[in-house]
Amino acid sequence: MARIPVYEPFLGGNVSAYVNECLTTGWISSRGAFISRFENAFAEYVGAEQATSVANGTVALHLALEALGIGAGDEVIVPSFTYVASINTILQTGAKPVYVDSLPDTLQVDPHAIRNAITPKTRAVMAVHLYGHPCDMDAIPALCRENDLLLIEDCAEGFGTRWKGQHVGRFGDAATFSFFGNKTITTGEGGMVLARSADVMDRCRRLKSQGVSLDREYWHDMLAYNYRMTNIQAAIGLAQLEIADSLLGQKKIIAQSYKQALAGLPLQTHEPIGPVDHSFWMCSLLVDDPTQRDPLRRHLAENEIETRPFFSPAHLMPHCRADITLPIAENISARGINLPSYPGLTPEQLERICDAVASFFRSNLR
Repeated sequence: MARIPVYEPFLGGNVSAYVNECLTTGWISSRGAFISRFENAFAEYVGAEQATSVANGTVALHLALEALGIGAGDEVIVPSFTYVASINTILQTGAKPVYVDSLPDTLQVDPHAIRNAITPKTRAVMAVHLYGHPCDMDAIPALCRENDLLLIEDCAEGFGTRWKGQHVGRFGDAATFSFFGNKTITTGEGGMVLARSADVMDRCRRLKSQGVSLDREYWHDMLAYNYRMTNIQAAIGLAQLEIADSLLGQKKIIAQSYKQALAGLPLQTHEPIGPVDHSFWMCSLLVDDPTQRDPLRRHLAENEIETRPFFSPAHLMPHCRADITLPIAENISARGINLPSYPGLTPEQLERICDAVASFFRSNLR
């Protein structure tokens, strides 16, 4: 019985042709025509004025925070239920993450919790669009405007996700994307940064490239980083972007298949709620009884089906622990599973996965 992974990239289209062009021309590092082509095409796809590419999604977040001037003494409000990169990058700037709870239906950060967490030290809010569903991008930007706070959108899992028809990443002062190998479009590693202000975007470009002077060769006048994407990565990304609509469409078909096949079981699937386009980066389910989550995962693993648990809340992790209780984050974390979600899943594989989930509950209800 062949193993079904939780994700595998789809590397069709022009991927091989574009990568071979990099190899034959010798443009394999962080210079080359594919860099600007990918940046421009990505900006156009999401509806942004401009974008700048980086080495991965984590450095994208760090770059955005640094370019916005977040630092020591600042507080950044962030959901505890998120991937740890959201938290680590705040800590890396010297700022303090202030954890808030999430909503049980969308799994996204709770705007009311954000409002209650604002203090005189609050400098920014980080809205993380988890698993392909957007945060409430009416309430959160309004809160930031009302309180003169910066808004950073972590869109690592939000490519193809929209709020009221507008792509995520267009609402904040800065936004970041990830192109890791399990993302809807991938460059292996890689990321992208958007910024509302042209000055912030220019600062991102300088910070990601060792703070090099714009008018003097090999002159560096600021502490900076090497966060650049390679031309090969950009070539893969451009080819992926050309087939993005097809990939997103297939993922929605897969999510609908899970919804239909798993209906009536003691679980819920992660459905779009409100005026949204859910991109279903990961197709997820939450078991009604958290004590069944890990046994279900073991049962699926015995049937050669790989899954992932939901993220652990950051406020419970040793290096960034906070002495608080966030009941929604803790509950959904304990109940959640990411199912195989890649565009190449076949109907036969989907049937096998759903049959295995159903068989677990049948055997446990006897």
